Amino acid sequence: MRKALRSLLAASMLIGAIGAGSATAEAATTVTAPKSDIKDRILSIPGMKFVEEKPYQGYRYLVMTYRQPVDHRNPGKGTLEQRFTLLHKDTDRPTVFFTSGYNVSTNPSRSEPTRIVDGNQVSMEYRFFTPSRPQPADWSKLDIWQAASDQHRLYQALKPIYGKNWLATGGSKGGMTATYFRRFYPNDMNGTVAYVAPNDVNDKEDSAYDKFFRNVGDKACRTQLNSVQREALVRRDEIVARYEKWAKENGKTFKVVGSADKAYENVVLDLVWSFWQYHLQSDCASVPATKASTDELYKFIDDISGFDGYTDQGLERFTPYYYQAGTQLGAPTVKNPHLKGVLRYPGINQPRSYVPRDIPMTFRPGAMADVDRWVREDSRNMLFVYGQNDPWSGEPFRLGKGAAARHDYRFYAPGGNHGSNIAQLVADERAKATAEVLKWAGVAPQAVQKDEKAAKPLAPFDAKLDRVKNDKQSALRP
Repeated sequence: MRKALRSLLAASMLIGAIGAGSATAEAATTVTAPKSDIKDRILSIPGMKFVEEKPYQGYRYLVMTYRQPVDHRNPGKGTLEQRFTLLHKDTDRPTVFFTSGYNVSTNPSRSEPTRIVDGNQVSMEYRFFTPSRPQPADWSKLDIWQAASDQHRLYQALKPIYGKNWLATGGSKGGMTATYFRRFYPNDMNGTVAYVAPNDVNDKEDSAYDKFFRNVGDKACRTQLNSVQREALVRRDEIVARYEKWAKENGKTFKVVGSADKAYENVVLDLVWSFWQYHLQSDCASVPATKASTDELYKFIDDISGFDGYTDQGLERFTPYYYQAGTQLGAPTVKNPHLKGVLRYPGINQPRSYVPRDIPMTFRPGAMADVDRWVREDSRNMLFVYGQNDPWSGEPFRLGKGAAARHDYRFYAPGGNHGSNIAQLVADERAKATAEVLKWAGVAPQAVQKDEKAAKPLAPFDAKLDRVKNDKQSALRP
């Protein structure tokens, strides 16, 4: 989970109780709120605060915060201001609840399900990602149930305004988040679309990833990537010297991982994983020769893995994720037999290495197995989309007996990477997935109800709103 662990992101007092019953009180307040302006209606909910509005044709786009309990089991033990955005189309349209599992972007964007149903979109920042972090931070309150309860509470507050069907969605850690939300609050959403969501049921058993890397792409590409990865460690002294010079010039430090040399080993360990996570088989021609110049090798490593990722500055933004990986989510471990003899710090690529030592961490097994069991036995209206060549597809969510009867589906985009979506599925699966999303949202046209092959997104493509941006990520961070 190295690079996968890093893609695998207002203090005024408001009246209103923060306890478990507060959502009901907030809902009652909302019903009587003015209906003329969506901003005013939402701000009438106790705990809401306006941050900014950005105009976008056809929508209202609002950035706001909502006051949440730090501990949903003990609401009186402090609060945090949780940031979220609203892409408002109409209260008569369905609403998509999007989560990235990291920070929330404050620029307008639209998830694929939002475009399919032509609806509203609520996008929520994950707790403990700044600025949605309590001060001081009690890290023991960062777990999947607390985060799901954040979503549940915001949903309850907004449901009286957005009364049509709701869908949950997210990609990578956001897909995991959407799934955990349904596990703990199965009746909130009418359906869930989880993209490229890993499912590490047993943190100690990761052989599925070794099998994946033995078979992904073609043999020539696999062989060359492994060769370049080894060569990067053979030449480490020369490259680390350059790395240290770059870090000094750019104000980067290595206190958390321990040294530039340790950071570099992590960067190189990410190389093969990161290539397949965000590139395609057709990009194999860009892999340099093993005897390429050090300049060329240095650039390739930076382009694929990113030298910033294991600096203190690169790690800090993702501390909440690494904490969760080391306490509940788990992290993948790949054996890398081709690197025998050139690794100086075996085992360094694990979550504890990336979290400051003053934050205690204890792994709590069982959380992922519980979610896995629920998905297999009790879930309904769940769609999982994976990429065939995405490393995170090595341990996917599994569907149990009777999945089709419960309208649970799992599809793979042929040759797809970590950016795979419904549009990339083969024709029959794309139509099926699109039709199900429309039905869950309650907006399937008559033509689709008669023939699912007629299913297509209700909103036209918008190059700015529907853009997909992939940041460099750790192999430890989905």
